[in-house]
Amino acid sequence: MGTRGSRLLLATLVTASLAGPMACVAGAVQAPVPAVLPPPSALAGRYAAARAEILAAGRVATRYGHHRRAAALRELADPARRFLSFDGRDGGRAVEVFGELSTAERIAVLVPGAGITLDKYGLLRGGSMRLRDALGERSAVIAWLGYATPSSVSLQALTPGRAEEAAPALRTFLDELRTIRPRARISLLCHSYGSVVCGRAAPGLDVAAVVLFGSPGAGVADVAELRTRAVVWAGRTAGDWVGRVPHLSVELPSGTVGLGADPVAPGFGARVFAAGGGGHSDYLASGSTALANIARIVAGLPLSWTKGASLDRRIVGEGR
Repeated sequence: MGTRGSRLLLATLVTASLAGPMACVAGAVQAPVPAVLPPPSALAGRYAAARAEILAAGRVATRYGHHRRAAALRELADPARRFLSFDGRDGGRAVEVFGELSTAERIAVLVPGAGITLDKYGLLRGGSMRLRDALGERSAVIAWLGYATPSSVSLQALTPGRAEEAAPALRTFLDELRTIRPRARISLLCHSYGSVVCGRAAPGLDVAAVVLFGSPGAGVADVAELRTRAVVWAGRTAGDWVGRVPHLSVELPSGTVGLGADPVAPGFGARVFAAGGGGHSDYLASGSTALANIARIVAGLPLSWTKGASLDRRIVGEGR
């Protein structure tokens, strides 16, 4: 690592260390311990049980005066919405289905990055709905907020610790999903820090594609270290600040700092797709190049690609 990279990493760490304590702790909102859910094969019962958990969390939030959270939970409890699981504790965990899962032939599991909690769940939900619209019938998108995400500006967002804690839950969920739809084409979509979660969970997963976008790294040096038979894709918008952070991993006495190699770099070995313009939160924006190409990957449609590309030249799939 060069001197400039070392200084940038140090500045990032110092900023995160100073800013982290000022972050809002969403987990301070009281919520009940979830009950044991029905098996995933019983979808109607699973949806009903998850809704009961949301309603219970809403009652607790109201009891303790958390009126904003209670109002948000009432929206989540709309009978038209479908959740496979819910836990209101520690910032919140929720797994929501968009589309008809019982008949879906193409399923996308969307893993969000740092800073996404129940209080910011609308960002994840909006992207999931737009992707579902782009995919059309016989498809489903699952928003998997199944872990305690690190704060966007914190030292935890620069280490793989939260991802290591989350990976077993993601693997278990994908195994359950395969029992529900054994013949469906399942793709794992990983945004930002979610890429590290996917990287930790990837070995041996029964999925068709792993898509890393807006990724600061996947916690590995290259695709081979993911130990997956899935096709690995990567993309980055032209205006994403992630492209300017150091892509490395440093072993310190206290643990690992850094999130690994750059997934869009030629040496990583991913198939790089065009993501167009926009910033870090624009990959699933309506009408975007990134949304169109991610939808094609999930659907298993042809897409031109390259094994890595610099961001100062045309990357594959532009305008498709």
